[in-house]
Amino acid sequence: MGLFDKIKKQANDAVNQDADSLTGGGKKSVEFAALPATQVEFEALPQAALQSPYETAAMFVVALNAYPQNRNESVDMMNFMKGPEPLSQREIIFLKEQMDQKYKGGYLARSYFAGSTPQNNYEPSKPYTVIISDNAYSYANQGYVKLYVQCGGADSPRPITMRQAKDGKWYLSEYSSLLVGIREPESSNPWV
Repeated sequence: MGLFDKIKKQANDAVNQDADSLTGGGKKSVEFAALPATQVEFEALPQAALQSPYETAAMFVVALNAYPQNRNESVDMMNFMKGPEPLSQREIIFLKEQMDQKYKGGYLARSYFAGSTPQNNYEPSKPYTVIISDNAYSYANQGYVKLYVQCGGADSPRPITMRQAKDGKWYLSEYSSLLVGIREPESSNPWV
């Protein structure tokens, strides 16, 4: 490599590093020692302060995980995360359809925790960890952040959008992509 090639490579590396720091491209892990069963336990978690969009995204996964055991508590958790605009009747019906009909065993929510795969019937590793990433377009709309939640049952992370309110907290805005189909656990395959 010649002198000019070396200088050019160093300049390009510096530009790419600066661009990455401005446009996202990072991953964050949010850990939970235990998963809450009630809204009181949910609101007692440190992440319930909703100080970062990453924490809000992870808290949605936690709220979704409570759905198979107690639908009403799960909806209350989600309403807490929606801030001044609770779930609409349409959102509640969509949630019920997706969770009751397709994922009776609760494996959809578990698929968003690290370590869960179809091969291990979506049993997550402990501590419960949600891995969330952003990209160059995550911060394109002021006051909103579109993040991506890693899913053990899908080929790519699923988008979720949070909105920042006047109080500085990040509330749940759009999450429907986290409710769509994933690979079924191997235990449900009658042929293997």
